Amino acid sequence: MEKFEDLVGKTLLNVENIGNEELVFTLDTGEKYKLYHDRDCCESVSIEDITGELSELIGTPILLAEEVTSDKNPIGVTKEYQEDSFTWTFYKLATMKGYVTVRWYGESKRHYSESVDFGIAK
Repeated sequence: MEKFEDLVGKTLLNVENIGNEELVFTLDTGEKYKLYHDRDCCESVSIEDITGELSELIGTPILLAEEVTSDKNPIGVTKEYQEDSFTWTFYKLATMKGYVTVRWYGESKRHYSESVDFGIAK
């Protein structure tokens, strides 16, 4: 898998939230993938909120795996920013059992990445 959207049709055995810095997805095939950010000098990217229960993603094929980004605050969020630039990244996942949205927040001095990466977990 190369993209987050490639999770559609896959079945998860486990989803682990590691310190609001990464999510590790274990597939029923034994493969592991993660959402994470390789931190650089002058930026910060972390999980700000999870809506829904990660446990509802386990044992049933993924029907929706979608990434959406925005440079505007979500409804109901009045975050005051310390840096020059920020990005919200939303990861939406759904199975027959439930729906989960993972909201990441990244901020920087404009010269650094605020994005979330998806790849093989080692």
